[in-house]
Amino acid sequence: MDPVSSNRRNTMIRLHKAEVMIAGEQLRYGGKGGGGGDQLRLHDGKLIKERRYHLRTYPNCFVAQELTGWLVAHKEAPDRATAICLMQHLMDHDMVHHVCDKRPVFKDAKLLYRFRKDDGTFPFNTEVKVFMLGQRLYEHLMVAKDSVLQQREKHGVIYQRCFPGCQLIDWLLQNAEVEGRKQGAELCRALQEHGILQHVLKKHNFFDSGLLYQFSINFRRRRRLSELLHDDEPDKERLKRVLTVIGDALGWGFVVRGMAPCYVQAVDPGSPAAAGGVKIRQFMCQVNGQCVLHLDYRTVSRLVMTGPRTVVLEVMEPLE
Repeated sequence: MDPVSSNRRNTMIRLHKAEVMIAGEQLRYGGKGGGGGDQLRLHDGKLIKERRYHLRTYPNCFVAQELTGWLVAHKEAPDRATAICLMQHLMDHDMVHHVCDKRPVFKDAKLLYRFRKDDGTFPFNTEVKVFMLGQRLYEHLMVAKDSVLQQREKHGVIYQRCFPGCQLIDWLLQNAEVEGRKQGAELCRALQEHGILQHVLKKHNFFDSGLLYQFSINFRRRRRLSELLHDDEPDKERLKRVLTVIGDALGWGFVVRGMAPCYVQAVDPGSPAAAGGVKIRQFMCQVNGQCVLHLDYRTVSRLVMTGPRTVVLEVMEPLE
C-alpha cells in the first residue's frame, strides 16, 4: 500500500473511532442534538444504575437484555441481532465492558455491563486525548463571540464554518491554548492527522497561512448508534456494495486480513471472487446476512469456508 493510501486509510480508521466515541457517549449520557437541547439517554432513562448480583453491588451498570430491548424500542437498531452487533462494536472500541471483565462478547442475556467512563477504566491514550482536545476546541469555537468559524467564499465556492489556518492559530494564542505559533501549527497538524481538521478541498496539510480549513467532524450532530454499522452519510468517501461469489473446486479466490473490521488483502485474477467484483481494500460488512464488522479475519474466513458454495458479501470500498 502506498503512503498516500496508507495515510488515507489510517485517517478513515481514526474518523470511525471518533464516531464510535461520540455515539457511545451520546448513548451513555446524552449531549447536544442537532436541534438543540440535551438528549435524554441511558443515565437519564434509569437503565444505568446501581444493581445487585450474587450478594455484590455494582454501581453504574446495565442489564444487557434490557439495553438490547431499549435500543430496538428507541429505533437505535432494527432488531435485537443488530443491537447486539452494535454493542459488541462499542466493546471492541473499549467503550463498554462486562462488570467482571470475564466476557469479551456482548450477550443478549441478564448479564451486567458498564460503560468504561462510568468506572474510570476508559483508556486515555494519545489518540483519545487528541480527540477530546479537538472536541473541546470545537465547542469553544461554536459559542465564541466573533468566532473564526464562518461562511467563506473561495474561487466562487462557499464553504460553511471554515477558517484560515493563521486565524485559528491567532485564536489559540489569544485563549492561551498554545505558547507560540509553531506550537499552534503542530497542534493543528496533529488534529488533521487524527481526522479532526481538514483542508476544505482535502489538498493541503495544515499551514499557518490563509488556506481554508474546517472541522471534518460535527461533534454536535445527534448520532444514531446504527450509523456505526451502516454509514450512509453523503460526505463519507465510501461506497457500500452487495456481491455474490460462487465458489469453484479451488475455493473463492480472495484473502481477508485485519482485526475488526477486516478487509480484502488479495484477490486471485480469474477467480470467482474477481468475477464477482471483490477488490482489495474493501471492508467486510456482512457475510451471508451476518454482520461481521466486529469479527477478525480468521473468524470471517471460517464463516466463508464453512458456509454455502454461494457466498453473499456486503462490502464497503473507498471511492477513487
